[in-house]
Amino acid sequence: MSLVFIKQLFPHTKSFCVKLWNPTVCNVLNYSSKVTATTSSNVLNDLTDWETLSRKKKISKAMKAYLERSQEHDQFMKRQEFEYNIGKRHLANMMGEDPETFTQKDVDRAIEYLFPSGIYDPAARPLMKPPEEVFPARKAAEFDEAGRPHHFLFYTGKPSYFKLMHDAADNIQQLYSFQDKVLRKKATPDPNGSLNLSTSVWLSKDQLEQVLVETITDLEYNNFKLVMERLASLPHAYRFKDFIEKFRNPIASQKFALEIPKPSYDSDGRAFITTYECLRKKARGDVTVRAPGTGKITINGKDLTYFEDVQSREQVLFPLIFTGMQDRVDIECNIEGGGPSGQSGAIRWGIAWGLRSFVDAEMLQRMQVAGLLTRDYRRRERKKPGQPGARKKPTWKRR
Repeated sequence: MSLVFIKQLFPHTKSFCVKLWNPTVCNVLNYSSKVTATTSSNVLNDLTDWETLSRKKKISKAMKAYLERSQEHDQFMKRQEFEYNIGKRHLANMMGEDPETFTQKDVDRAIEYLFPSGIYDPAARPLMKPPEEVFPARKAAEFDEAGRPHHFLFYTGKPSYFKLMHDAADNIQQLYSFQDKVLRKKATPDPNGSLNLSTSVWLSKDQLEQVLVETITDLEYNNFKLVMERLASLPHAYRFKDFIEKFRNPIASQKFALEIPKPSYDSDGRAFITTYECLRKKARGDVTVRAPGTGKITINGKDLTYFEDVQSREQVLFPLIFTGMQDRVDIECNIEGGGPSGQSGAIRWGIAWGLRSFVDAEMLQRMQVAGLLTRDYRRRERKKPGQPGARKKPTWKRR
């Protein structure tokens, strides 16, 4: 094959033709004796192989180590998924159910039945969850063996987050264009095209980080909510319903970590629920809710005057007033440790947790939104050495 033929194949690449006839390259690709009999397609294939070889030679040790760790992680997750499916089939057979329709809820129920545990800490109880819930998510390789990134937003440092913001902005522009077309045609809006977001909330910052497999700041999370709320507020937002609901959690799905217990009955035939481990700061206690009742509240053998300040009394009464149960149940509390604020907060949470068994589903949702069913984990911040308090600093004097 002559140099003229090479120039016909690559008319705009003079330097490439010179490199092709370099003796060193010919030795690598074994062109010394086969150049004259090689067709144009074979030349292109050999050039591709040569580029691949040259790229592989440039792989650093750090890149090799990363690719090996990524491959080991993928194999580990496949092995865990295989073992999980085997264990789920064994549990289904032990429970006498169909393994093909055995869900994760059935797995939890089977473990609770077959391996009963009285351990209070849920983390210490036996469980079997899918591997993706047990092991934290890990990003796949974002670049090839030569170190070139796959994602066009790789150099932003957070490609998944900015890709999400880019998609949301693109959807907003598409809705604006669609709205202009509807106005020009004077068409009537679709009566079935409505987006109901009253029963769901946006993903929390931690949940969004798990979805994106990236760490974001508070400002970036607030920007995410602003963009998504703007998208959801547009008249024709139902066209991107799947995209919006992907980043929302139904209120019903995040209401309770535990199932609502059924009330027991005393000798008088009254239903009661006792909530133990009512915690707030250093206060510890238990609360019993009895129904029907007359609104009587007993705290360590005393009435509501056990608390001298009005604020603590309002904390105790708030769950009853919010649910309208202040004259329909009786409350019995045993509390110790801490001060008035801690004790009233513990009793408030215990009353709200016990009232779950005596209210309907709609009231449960309202209680969840109001924060009555969320435990307050705040504690007194410790004093720091070298300063008079937790946050207070010494007074600065110029002279």
